[in-house]
Order: sequence, then C-alpha cells, then structure tokens
Amino acid sequence: MPRKQHAHAHDCTDPSHHVHSAGDYVRAVEEACAARGLRLTPLRAQVLGLIADAGKPVKAYDLLDAMKEVNGSSAPPTVYRALDFLLEQGFIHRLASVNAFVGCHHPNQRHSVPFLICDQCQAAIELEDERITGLLDEQARALGFTPRAQTLEVHGLCKACAST
Repeated sequence: MPRKQHAHAHDCTDPSHHVHSAGDYVRAVEEACAARGLRLTPLRAQVLGLIADAGKPVKAYDLLDAMKEVNGSSAPPTVYRALDFLLEQGFIHRLASVNAFVGCHHPNQRHSVPFLICDQCQAAIELEDERITGLLDEQARALGFTPRAQTLEVHGLCKACAST
C-alpha cells in the first residue's frame, strides 16, 4: 500500500490537537502504550502505520496485502489480533458501514466520535462535537438504556467531491 497524502486539508473538525503524520502518530501511540504499561509490538506498529499512511479508511484485506508486500507473508489471524488490540485501546476506529479502519488522532484520549464518510472519495472526517455524543448518551439513558459504546456514521459527499 503506497503512502498517500490526506485527501483533505483537515481530517477532522478540530485539527489543532491532532497528530497527522503517520510517524508522529505511531510515536504518540508508543508513548500512550508505555504510559498504560502496554506493548506495541512491531507487528502492531506496522499495522498502525499502514492505517495512518492510508489517509482514508482501509479494509483488513488491504492491510493483509500490504503486510505481504513488506513481510513476504502475514497470516490473517496475526493482523486481526493486531487490529483487535488497536481497537480495544482506542488507537483506531472501525467504520462498520464500510468495514474499514481509520486511525484515532487522539491516541492519549478515549472518546466516541461521529464520522462523516464521503461515498465518492471514501474520506472519513471525525466530527468532533461532544454535544452530539452527549445528546445520544443522554437520550439513551432517558430511555433506560445503558450505552457502552457509540459509533455514528453519516454518509454523503465531502466538500471537495460535492463541488466537482
């Protein structure tokens, strides 16, 4: 998988506190792992770097293909275990509607974040507005529901694709 630049100037609605470069992102996750007493193995770091380099949501089979190019071979279970670890720790997000993964630009902070997903260029924009996740949580609790996790995905066209 070749390194790609982000398709958009900003990957989120509040880019001022994001880690954008793939190398910086992996280093930030390494620091977060060290602070939590976790181990970011070389395989986990490689999977994380591939996700960060993609610049858009990346599917597991694309990660497997990229790993095969770099390592000669990679067994699917090892890549899936790396993805599970990265998801559990909040270092990546899974976008269920497109069955793909994106890096979480806040490796030191666990959070729920809605995504705007462009159906044309596949960009995923983190919509960082705590009011949205707070309102969903509040509404769920008002109905007697105890939420454990939130994933909100909104599909449409990003500004760049809508203007073409």
